[in-house]
Amino acid sequence: QVQLVESGGGLVQPGGSLRLSCAASGSVSSINAMSWYRQPPGKQRELVALITSGGTTNYADSVKGRFTISRDNARNTVYLQMNSLKPEDTAVYYCYARRNIPGGTSTYWGQGTQVTVSS
Repeated sequence: QVQLVESGGGLVQPGGSLRLSCAASGSVSSINAMSWYRQPPGKQRELVALITSGGTTNYADSVKGRFTISRDNARNTVYLQMNSLKPEDTAVYYCYARRNIPGGTSTYWGQGTQVTVSS
């Protein structure tokens, strides 16, 4: 099992920055990828950024050049640095982990953290 705890959300003005953190615990050695998803009000959850165990990253087009995903393996923590925030970035942000298990994979979600971009 893997437990994920997000932190760092809040209210920020347009153009501002926030850094989200996701601390993983449990069977972290078998995690092969971690991601950030978001769910805007009234919309479906969408992938924001992904980082693999090898360090490969991928971003949604809407955040490229503004958001950066990174990981600290020593702390089992993944970060999402969000710069130049826009009102349309307002959403609940969720951490996601995918872990190798015998015969397949297992997935885990954090509880979510609210990000509100408003003046």
